[in-house]
Amino acid sequence: MDQRQRRMVGHGAIVTIFGLLAGFGLVMSLIGGFEILPGVLLEFEVPGDPRAWARTHAGGLMNGLLVFAGALLLWALELPDRTAKHLYWMLVGTGYANTIFYWGGMFAPSRALTFGDNRLGESNIAGVIGLAPALIFAFITTIAMIMIAMHAFRRVSAVD
Repeated sequence: MDQRQRRMVGHGAIVTIFGLLAGFGLVMSLIGGFEILPGVLLEFEVPGDPRAWARTHAGGLMNGLLVFAGALLLWALELPDRTAKHLYWMLVGTGYANTIFYWGGMFAPSRALTFGDNRLGESNIAGVIGLAPALIFAFITTIAMIMIAMHAFRRVSAVD
């Protein structure tokens, strides 16, 4: 494993940590606080609804896995250095952009799906901050997946 792959694993772990933290938020939003001892609940309200916390939790874990898988693909596909360098920032950037999207969407009535108001609710700064990087990286990730597919099939046909 080279240094680029090691850094991808580290970034994947950071993205995963944000997903795990959202799991704590999910539990606290469901029970209305934090259990400090069995049966002893420190009650408080957590902003965001449980469904938003669940999306942020699951999405964060999946995005961490995407970055981890990307690190493995850099090795498994024996990618040229230039391609590996591009895929590194594309996939790591996707992990962080989607993390920002999920957290922004949790605190935006519009769920960070549009820059303006939509039928789900009004837009706010959290929604705009959540949507901007995710929208950019939606296109970048699509290009990354095309690059991976092309290289994978190119390798297959070269072996045949």
